[in-house]
Amino acid sequence: MNAADNDTTDPGVSAPPARFNFAAHLIERNAARGSKAAFVDDHGALSYAALSEQLRRVAAGLRALGIRREERVLVLMHDNNHWPVAFLGAMYAGLVPVAVNTLLSADDYAYMLEHSRAQAALVSGALLPMLNAAMVKSDHELRKVIVSHPAAPLHPSEQDFDAFVAAQQPLLQPSATGPDDPGFWLYSSGSTGRPKGTVHSHANPYWTAELYGRGVLGLRESDVCFSAAKLFFAYGLGNALSFPLSVGATTLLMAERPTPEAVFKRWTGGIAGAPGLKPTVFYGAPTGYAGMLAHAQLPARDAIALRLASSAGEALPAEIGERFERAFGIVIVDGIGSTEMLHIFLSNRPERVRYGTTGWPVAGYRIELRDENGAAAASGEPGELYIQGPSAALMYWGNREKTRETFQGSWTKSGDKYLRNDDGSYTYCGRSDDMLKVSGIYVSPFEVEATLVQHPAVLEAAVIGVTDADGLTKTKAFVVLKSGEEADAATLQAFVKDRLAAYKYPRSIEFLSELPKTATGKIQRFRLREREAAAR
Repeated sequence: MNAADNDTTDPGVSAPPARFNFAAHLIERNAARGSKAAFVDDHGALSYAALSEQLRRVAAGLRALGIRREERVLVLMHDNNHWPVAFLGAMYAGLVPVAVNTLLSADDYAYMLEHSRAQAALVSGALLPMLNAAMVKSDHELRKVIVSHPAAPLHPSEQDFDAFVAAQQPLLQPSATGPDDPGFWLYSSGSTGRPKGTVHSHANPYWTAELYGRGVLGLRESDVCFSAAKLFFAYGLGNALSFPLSVGATTLLMAERPTPEAVFKRWTGGIAGAPGLKPTVFYGAPTGYAGMLAHAQLPARDAIALRLASSAGEALPAEIGERFERAFGIVIVDGIGSTEMLHIFLSNRPERVRYGTTGWPVAGYRIELRDENGAAAASGEPGELYIQGPSAALMYWGNREKTRETFQGSWTKSGDKYLRNDDGSYTYCGRSDDMLKVSGIYVSPFEVEATLVQHPAVLEAAVIGVTDADGLTKTKAFVVLKSGEEADAATLQAFVKDRLAAYKYPRSIEFLSELPKTATGKIQRFRLREREAAAR
């Protein structure tokens, strides 16, 4: 039976004290670092001393607007040096920053304004028109809109971010919050329905930084961290803010999309804000790694300074990890986290990588696989992944039904199917609603996809189940070919048959120019199912 599993290593991490403010914790931890760069963007560097002063000025300014403790503040900003100042400034004041995706529609932001009842917004100038459209749609009033790098003259109700900061005296003392007090919100990217406002505590980023940032990645003060995943994602928030700030490292921020060209430019020290500064730790997602490896011109090994790469968002196909390691001489540490758990709880390690698996439980977390009836899954059988750990969210705001469904006592239901291997590692089998049962046997879409992308002509693949005329489930693959490459369905079907059990090969294949994805790069198989249903 698959009983609860946990890393046997004692993480040796002390719990936060009864009075704990995460922003103040970071200030105290870095008080001696002064002029060292905490963040570097395309405009320049922000030192640890400047970060401390500016976030306390933001805290004072938000308080001066009459915003009270635990009221929400919307953060709709591209990744630049203003983002951590805004986010941590709100937390320092005991307010609750709501970090939102910069790629959404005005309707989405209108919903989030109403749902969070945000009292103010901190927004990038390029995103201000979208926020204004959202306010019209929602009829939601904000006390103040503070604009980072305005792109046009501002309205009297709007204020330039730098001017807002300069006009305040730093708040001397942080709000007297505790570790379990609401610290910030993230909106989950659900496959159906409205996004869920996921409420995290002040202690949660502390736990992820200690258990994963230090405990697994071994981050250190000398590191320069660079995350393709943006700060508004749970993954990016740890990668680029809580992890590096917890050890006194430097973070390289990028506002633009993480195209291979943009990533390689920063890997090789080519940004104007800090010429020659090269990241030592890179955080990406499988889609991004595949795109980089397919690029016509990879940077030379001696042109980069990376010592470690991390992957999350979707399970990393073994072939991509192996190709990346051959190309650059460094491993990709693949793991799984979630908005609900804030960051990664199951992971490979730099010193112990098994490509094709998601690795082993992170010390401090427990893992359990359960069957359809909630009992422990039988040995060798896939089960639904449940997690127990200190970084679980408090709730979904205003959604009691979903809260009860996901947060079950001390356990969090992930919605992912996994298989436990003999060495204690775990292999991803797909989302619970993506798993297929073909001829009475479970088929993992991811396993078939990971096999298809091993073909030299295939860039990406997604597999769903379709119902045939007899009402039976058959597998169908949607494939994106690499630029300039050719392959037909019969060739790819034979390729899969040679590598997997015969019943797992896709019965049909459709070629697309691109796959539908979330903003984090996760393949939206439900969109493909909708497409298939419409076609039939």
